[in-house]
Amino acid sequence: MANPTQPARTRGPKLEPYQVILRPLVTEKGTHQSTHRNAFPFEVNPWATKDEIKAAVEELFNVHVAKVRTQNRQGKRRRFRFKMGKLPDWKKAIVTLKPDSPPIEFF
Repeated sequence: MANPTQPARTRGPKLEPYQVILRPLVTEKGTHQSTHRNAFPFEVNPWATKDEIKAAVEELFNVHVAKVRTQNRQGKRRRFRFKMGKLPDWKKAIVTLKPDSPPIEFF
């Protein structure tokens, strides 16, 4: 339990909504989730919390968010000429909308 005399802990700087949501993930699985489960995947800032992601999606897309699930994804190993390298780690968020909310249109 947090001590009420201490301020809440935060990670990194204060982020604006356009800094939280980096890009939508338009994949076959993401399209299926958006049509059948009303859930939309995004690449988000690794410092963003679930509450910040929810607030950013509601502000940027004018929708009502039911819940947010997040994943920290490991970067893939790739070959660059003669050496093995690694792509950067990234954070993925799957945002589920409320049933009365309009869907998010990417195109």
